[in-house]
Amino acid sequence: VAALLAMERPVKLISFPDYAEPSSTLVQMYLRGEFSDNPDDVNAYAASAFYAVDRYASYKKAWGEDYEGGGLVLSDRYTTSNAVHQASKEEGEARGAFLNWLYEFEYSKLGLPQPDLIIYLDVPTDFTERLMRSREEKTGTKADIHEQDMEYLATCRRTGKAAAEYYGWTVIQCVKDGAMRSIEDIGFTCSSCCRQKLQRHTKCAKTRSCTINGLS
Repeated sequence: VAALLAMERPVKLISFPDYAEPSSTLVQMYLRGEFSDNPDDVNAYAASAFYAVDRYASYKKAWGEDYEGGGLVLSDRYTTSNAVHQASKEEGEARGAFLNWLYEFEYSKLGLPQPDLIIYLDVPTDFTERLMRSREEKTGTKADIHEQDMEYLATCRRTGKAAAEYYGWTVIQCVKDGAMRSIEDIGFTCSSCCRQKLQRHTKCAKTRSCTINGLS
């Protein structure tokens, strides 16, 4: 973020789900297991609609004017993050059909901005589990239905890596030599990717949004 601010362009930081807003109510109900304790029992299209409504409300209320005014928008999770989780519920041709529907629904029908740069933070599932259990212990919180199902998260990681390769996302490996890289080290790599993207498009006003996806 500091690197982006140093480029003297306004930067808006956003994160999804937007738990502080009522637009995330259906997302929270889903993640708490109120529809089912098994993520697969809520089909990919229904779950995606929950998240899409939250993003639409946020865009209209919180950051749409910043984006349309030419500012930079840095998002912690976005449509692409949801795509990884929900596409994992589909197989074969059905997965491709779902992704085509999702992008058409959010970017065309709802009119949400499509990211100029997508950074995928790749973390092996066993490291993800350790991080989540540590977070639960430190904060006294309970994992949601995605976080409780390690087989589901392993499938999500495979889906995410395949999507990153297919769509040309920027992939950052968060584990090096058998250990998690520091937050500062990963952050520096992320900021370098953003800075390089902006420098390549300094004359292009369309380069205004970046989303960061992870499975933690």
